[in-house]
Amino acid sequence: MIVRSWHGVVPAAQGEAFRDYLLRTGVAETQAIPGNRGSYIHSRERDGWEHFFMVSYWDNWEAIRIFAGPDPQIAVDYPEDRKFGLIADPIVLHHEVVGAPAGFPGFD
Repeated sequence: MIVRSWHGVVPAAQGEAFRDYLLRTGVAETQAIPGNRGSYIHSRERDGWEHFFMVSYWDNWEAIRIFAGPDPQIAVDYPEDRKFGLIADPIVLHHEVVGAPAGFPGFD
């Protein structure tokens, strides 16, 4: 299994609206793709900014490419991202999941 992680920040005043938007876009789209094992948002407010980390779990690279396109290292952008004042990392990280606690969803 492969974990894909993305990071972006918005002004804290936009945090709640951006969280809802991220659930409707990135999270919903990833979860609709066969081979996605789950997608989650983590957030933290600090110094007037809300940091978002989207983490998704995948069966394989083919499933990731359905979402991310031919170069899965590049972050997926959405048309309204700028409306929230989003500053996003242009590169995402991928790691192989090599162990998980018993009962972790999707880990065989």
